[in-house]
Amino acid sequence: MTTIRILPDILSNQIAAGEVVERPASVVKELVENSLDGDATRIMVEVENGGRSLIRVSDNGSGMSYDDALLALERHATSKIFRQEDLFSIHTLGFRGEALPSIASVSRLTLATREAASDSGVEIRLDGGRIRNVTEAGLPVGTMITVGRLFYNTPARRKFMKTVNTEMGHVTDTLCRIAMGRPSVQFRLSHNGRTVRTLLAVGDPLVRVTDILGKELRNDLHPVEGIDPAVTVRGWVSSHGVCRSSSRGIYIFVNGRFVRDRAVQHALFKGYGGRLMKGQFPVAALFLTLAPDQVDVNVHPTKHEVRFARAKDVFDCIFGQVRKALEQAERSAWVPGRPARPEPVVEPIPDRPHPLPVRDDSVYPELGANDVSRVSETRNVQRPLPPEPHPVRDQKPLWNPRKFADLTVIGQFHRSYILCESGSDLMLIDQHAAHERVVFEQLKHRSDTVPVSVQPLLIPETLDLGHVEADMLARMLPDLARHGIEIEPFGGATFVVKAVPSLLSGKAVGPLVREMVDRAVELGFSPGTEKALDQCLILMACHGAIRAHQALTREQMQELLQQLDRCENPGFCPHGRPTWKRWSLQELEKLFRRIV
Repeated sequence: MTTIRILPDILSNQIAAGEVVERPASVVKELVENSLDGDATRIMVEVENGGRSLIRVSDNGSGMSYDDALLALERHATSKIFRQEDLFSIHTLGFRGEALPSIASVSRLTLATREAASDSGVEIRLDGGRIRNVTEAGLPVGTMITVGRLFYNTPARRKFMKTVNTEMGHVTDTLCRIAMGRPSVQFRLSHNGRTVRTLLAVGDPLVRVTDILGKELRNDLHPVEGIDPAVTVRGWVSSHGVCRSSSRGIYIFVNGRFVRDRAVQHALFKGYGGRLMKGQFPVAALFLTLAPDQVDVNVHPTKHEVRFARAKDVFDCIFGQVRKALEQAERSAWVPGRPARPEPVVEPIPDRPHPLPVRDDSVYPELGANDVSRVSETRNVQRPLPPEPHPVRDQKPLWNPRKFADLTVIGQFHRSYILCESGSDLMLIDQHAAHERVVFEQLKHRSDTVPVSVQPLLIPETLDLGHVEADMLARMLPDLARHGIEIEPFGGATFVVKAVPSLLSGKAVGPLVREMVDRAVELGFSPGTEKALDQCLILMACHGAIRAHQALTREQMQELLQQLDRCENPGFCPHGRPTWKRWSLQELEKLFRRIV
């Protein structure tokens, strides 16, 4: 008796479902893409319980006839390709004929559809892939597919589903990705009967891009447009100063299909030409158009991966057009006689050293008579940082006891490094890293000991976030409030920032909050845990510290050295970079061959 057998159709479909249907968001993706292939201009997605209980996708597309509706539920039944040559010239989002039968095999599915040429439609009910009922029904033109109890017959798959909020976040992200590539189509998403996102059809693709990425980015997005024999590239990239801590703000489309392609991302990053710091990612929406036979989308069942026939030409075109867009943006912002973004230069106040912006009086640049007592009260409740030495990794101690303030300031190099003399040694101090350490320890110490001094915003700042980011920020609100960032929900995925710590007064708060949320989404956030809170404080310190290429007066440099003396760990910034380096006179004389 033979031991090799042909698998039953139901089992084959469930195996295929393991590749195509990973979670509720996968179901939404496949069904919405089918709607778009059916020329729909309005698509409504309804979800209950994060997709566990119900997923319904309705459209006003071309619909299907009675016979086509039955065939669509068979594996490898498709209207997209007919010949082998068609496989290498794909014009549609779907083409495999696997999605619908795979979804049906792991759920209770109902297909209701009607084409314009028919007076009535057809409704087909399936249970675990088996057809239970087929009836004629009065329906509008279009298609509605209802998926109930996803993975009910594959409990091993169902138990790996995440929380309702997590799954709903993936659904929202999936729909937004698809919608960005189709601005002429109207989308609406609801969860448990409540509307989550409504994206109206628009003629200007930039409107759809900013609806998803955030309307506040509109003035910071620069157009990319280039035509090459191999590829046409259009889209927008953010200014180098508008960055995020993850790649979640990068959207890449190939012939209208959202893809994840490392080569395209690498070309995008290279186009920034050193404008990005390590660990930072731009915000971008790039739309690539190629001849269908020049790109292979048949790489993976999810169709998120592609291969280019002329990969190098595609890379060079993207790299060149992104670089060109950024250079043009910088030239257009240039004012003759001064840089486009003047670097802050703080002039010293006569007869009085100008403090760095971490002292309490620096957040009140102009004090009236009524303000003196308020500043005095703030000073009275603050406690100095512990003076005890703290081991600094493998770095040798500067001296014992440690005294940065005893260094003799020589000057400033490249407006980024403070040159100091210590006996016969030359000291180089990274002003941003050093000040970042100072601000971090002040923020951490104050949050642990006394209430943080808060500065209300004159004009509260509004943030529009994605579903995942909004859910994460909602969980972070109590901890952020404890550290001086007061944020209130404003309905849906919108929040209003009302106050910031006084130490961060005058700093852009929107990018800071976005970066904290992105980092929390990337790394995971458990409210109240010290590690999660430290990540928030590190980002706050980074945004609040003086920058590289910022001119400092001698008094400011000396004050920064004094503040380093009050830090527990002055040798490294919160990210782990060293704050100082030392060269002995002997090492320098060896470099100049004065001694051997």
